[in-house]
Amino acid sequence: QVKLVESGGGVVQAGDSLRLSCEVEGQFANTYLMGWFRQAPGKEREFVAVVSREGGDTDYADSVKGRFTIGRDTTKNAVYLHMIALKPEDTATYTCAIGRSTYPLPTQTYEYLTWGQGTQVTVSS
Repeated sequence: QVKLVESGGGVVQAGDSLRLSCEVEGQFANTYLMGWFRQAPGKEREFVAVVSREGGDTDYADSVKGRFTIGRDTTKNAVYLHMIALKPEDTATYTCAIGRSTYPLPTQTYEYLTWGQGTQVTVSS
């Protein structure tokens, strides 16, 4: 059984930076690709970023390109989301997820297998 634990959320001001972490516990954790999604109040969960199993390929939602960077540490079975120039519209619960290694990298929620509990990010104007 695989378990995902996020950390790093908080309350920041517009323009600030924040780094989210997601640690994956369980067997074969490093055989999966990993992604970040977010859900704002009253909205559907949306794709943010994904990184391949090896860490060499990534994809981002247009709304975060150039501001967010996803990376993974295969030695620690962890994935990170470094966010800069945060905007109030980035306010959401951010959740990491794992999926089977496939190309193109998946961006839909149904393509992911296991999800974390989420961490709240609030950006004030």
